[in-house]
Amino acid sequence: MTDQIDYIEFPSPDRAATSRFFSAAFGWSMTSYGPDYDGLNGAGIDGGVDQSDQRVGATMAIVRTDDLDDAEARVIAAGGTITLPQFDFPGGRRFHFREPGGNELAVWVERAE
Repeated sequence: MTDQIDYIEFPSPDRAATSRFFSAAFGWSMTSYGPDYDGLNGAGIDGGVDQSDQRVGATMAIVRTDDLDDAEARVIAAGGTITLPQFDFPGGRRFHFREPGGNELAVWVERAE
């Protein structure tokens, strides 16, 4: 399956408080990936809580693809604006973009083993 939303990130200036809230309100568990990021477990979709200085300003949907370069070219051709060029992260590579209506999204590809 490619080009489907499979991850969502929640920006937060207080990762711990946001993670505690999700756990208390919905019973989701968290996996800590360091001081700035927690992964969501049991939310129905994979996701995370991002406290890093580079976090986006609003909740962001993330699309999984099989070919990151091709997806980037399609985003640009369709009128999207790249807001963060391709970069590596644990588990893969991704870029961020803004669609013409102003929503910021990301596209990622799993790291080849």
